[in-house]
Amino acid sequence: MDAERQDTRDAGEGNEALTPEARTVAFRARIWQRRAVIVSLRVARLVRMGVRRFLPGLRYLGRALQKRWRRSLQFRTVLTTLMLAVTSFAVVGAYLSNQIANNLFQERLTQAESETRYNVKQVQETFDGAQVTDQSSVITLVYDTLNAVEGRGSVIQRRYVFEAMPEQTKPRNRWVESRASDQLTVSVIPPELRKAVQQSGKDQYWASTVIPVGTEDRPGIAVGNKVTFNGTVYELYLIYDLNTAQQTLNEIQSVLWAGGAVLVLLIGAVAWYVTRNVVSPVSHAAMVSEKLAAGQLQERMVVRGEDEVARLGASFNHMAASLQEQITQLATLSQMQQRFVSDVSHELRTPLTTVRMAAEVLYDARDDFDPINKRSAELLYNQVERFQSLLSDLLEISRFDAGVAVLDAEPEDLIQLVAHVIEGAAPVAAEYGSEIVLSAPEGAIIVEMDARRIDRILRNLILNAVEHGEGKPVAVTVAANETAVGVAVRDHGIGMEPAEAARVFDRFWRADPARARTTGGSGLGLSIAMEDTKLHHGWLQAWGRKGNGANFRLTLPLRQEEEIVESPVQLEPRDAVIPGTPGNIPAEQDYSNMLVLETGGPRPGSAPAPKETP
Repeated sequence: MDAERQDTRDAGEGNEALTPEARTVAFRARIWQRRAVIVSLRVARLVRMGVRRFLPGLRYLGRALQKRWRRSLQFRTVLTTLMLAVTSFAVVGAYLSNQIANNLFQERLTQAESETRYNVKQVQETFDGAQVTDQSSVITLVYDTLNAVEGRGSVIQRRYVFEAMPEQTKPRNRWVESRASDQLTVSVIPPELRKAVQQSGKDQYWASTVIPVGTEDRPGIAVGNKVTFNGTVYELYLIYDLNTAQQTLNEIQSVLWAGGAVLVLLIGAVAWYVTRNVVSPVSHAAMVSEKLAAGQLQERMVVRGEDEVARLGASFNHMAASLQEQITQLATLSQMQQRFVSDVSHELRTPLTTVRMAAEVLYDARDDFDPINKRSAELLYNQVERFQSLLSDLLEISRFDAGVAVLDAEPEDLIQLVAHVIEGAAPVAAEYGSEIVLSAPEGAIIVEMDARRIDRILRNLILNAVEHGEGKPVAVTVAANETAVGVAVRDHGIGMEPAEAARVFDRFWRADPARARTTGGSGLGLSIAMEDTKLHHGWLQAWGRKGNGANFRLTLPLRQEEEIVESPVQLEPRDAVIPGTPGNIPAEQDYSNMLVLETGGPRPGSAPAPKETP
């Protein structure tokens, strides 16, 4: 009520001169304006809520369509065909509709102009021959003549507007000012058309207009001329209703759009059927290929007919059969080789044990032999030891190949295990004149692992680093993150090329076949290390560069059920400078966080560090 009083007072103050009815209208206008603003705000709020509610669904639909577009050749082909068909039909339909509309309009315009000339001529002749002088006779004559004009024409329905030209100085007996058909006024005549008729002589002009008929507006053509009656100049406009032409055009457009929609659907159905016949064999071939890649070698394509697709299916089946035969042969050969290695390894264990016992007897009694027999006993003992190591590696490889290797994982301290391996490798490092530097965090790193297998991996990596380090330091780095632990073994020896680093884990592979194995290696150590790493679901990687040494990185998950995301140690060293030579290692380097096992003498400028007991 207060708001209404305020609105009433404001209206009264601003419109004191208005009548009470006008004030009431102004007040109601203000009320309706305020209601319109409130409704608009509510509608905008509802639209925002609807957009927020349906936006996730629209996004999901968009992602589904995008995924379907990427993965389905048939969907892409059909949708592209439909889009091109719709675009082509829209362009052609718009052109045809425009041409039909222009032709219909030109036809109606020509007919309207012709009929207007004839009717205006008849009107002017009637006015010129009229012998009337009184007002009633003049009005009756004009009305009858114009009504006759309105009723003529069987194709186009005509209406008229009869208006005396303004600013006539000497009108004579002008008892008729204006006359028009029902519901028409001079306002339906475009101002440009009236101006052109008023300024012309006997010329005829036309313009498009809108005719109010009942409660609807219809398109029309207004054609204007001048006529004279009793010295007064009148404007006579004949207005032609184009509603029938518009209805004809609407029907034609409806037929065009309906036919276009049906045609687009037919094109889509044809495209779907054609692409299905072409894409289905390809999809079937892809599915069969995936099954073949998964190991289902018995899968084949279904071949029907003798066309190109059938020949492709037959060739594919022939290729699959050939691959199956070759893979079966290779698998059989591999099983035979694995069985042979396993059987030979087992069969050699008994005679090798006997030979080893005899070699040990001869080795223990070598001091009683002459120098030649003594050297022979030593060589026999060493080679039997190497043969024993090779036979153990072969047995281990055969267990991996047979898939019977079992992981016995228990929580263990990795740092203690690394220190134990370094201490065991100390005699070999002392022989080469190298030192092993361990960099590890303080405390323990508990890892679920098979200690025997990890010990074997680390011992192999460290001994290889010592052997190929050429008497330079070997750095062992241990680090851990939230999910994994990493151990890097870095030497600064001869190094290797990237291609050699990619093959370093192959069985019996050697970068330099002429290089002697002074530490008794069998050529299977890194291969076994890789298999042990796979059992732990870890990573074993190698980096090398000629003249700059090599770096091997072992990464293990802290718990077996976890997945390694990132290794906590770097594979490629930050620098490639060869350390261990005078001037390359600063004397003031800090070793407070390093465990150093001195095997080849202390570093220059540093005091010997104590050994840590594992």
